[in-house]
Amino acid sequence: MNTLISLTVYGLSDGALLALAALGFVLIYKATRVINFAQGEFLLVGAYMFYTAFVVMRLPLIFAAVFGVLVAIVLGVVVERFILRPLIGEHAISVIMVTIGLSSVLKALVQIFYGTSVREQPPILPTGSIQVAGATVPVNRLIVIGIAVIVLFAFSAFFQRSRHGVAMRAVADDQQAALTMGISVKRIFSLAWVLAAVSALIAGVLLADLSAVEQGIAAFGLMVFPVVILGGLDSVPGTVVGGLVIGMLKQYVSGYADPGLAEVIPYIVLVAILVVRPYGIFGETRIERV
Repeated sequence: MNTLISLTVYGLSDGALLALAALGFVLIYKATRVINFAQGEFLLVGAYMFYTAFVVMRLPLIFAAVFGVLVAIVLGVVVERFILRPLIGEHAISVIMVTIGLSSVLKALVQIFYGTSVREQPPILPTGSIQVAGATVPVNRLIVIGIAVIVLFAFSAFFQRSRHGVAMRAVADDQQAALTMGISVKRIFSLAWVLAAVSALIAGVLLADLSAVEQGIAAFGLMVFPVVILGGLDSVPGTVVGGLVIGMLKQYVSGYADPGLAEVIPYIVLVAILVVRPYGIFGETRIERV
């Protein structure tokens, strides 16, 4: 029972981080129909930017977080304006290849400025542990779950209640109709990339605090694809469900079966979902008539 509780907490925290990372992926896809293969590198850049402010520049925690958010906003705007916007109307494969190239460029830039060695960063979350039903559970894992819940609720409230959130939903539903209503689709595209970069920053910083500031953060972002395929490419609630399922499944397989199998089980799920239900659990089934 103790093992089950411990694995569940670890799985929920991993799933919460995956949901945050996948949220940005889904936002971009819903608004622009672009599949962003650089989402993992967005996590990587976010973690290293916070490290730069917090450790290198020695800014207080709050100011380091603000610095990271500002960099994420600039990154999102620059990528959308100067890389993706010129490709509007181009073939989907061209756009996908550009995002793959973007991921390589971002990773290379991080390696040029910071190298490939693991960077030491003081913990920003408490490192103690508490007893939950007889099991020892790290406090930082529970805090990560709480932060992810707050951020996801904040994004949900933004989409449901704010003017820009409603505009994003309108553009995601029908770009032409949104244009006729006076909504700036280009501005919404930029907003989608900015929000994706900010959500990736939060996930990257939390992941770095749980593990380390290293290049492997980008590899964690690869699990975004099983998450969004399971939950649905265009479903925000699906990112939460998909993230929690993949996170807990990975921990259960690692704890009860084989850690090596746990590394590939998310991609086995990805293939299975593509075969059985290509649009995911909550994804919108689109039927095109020709």
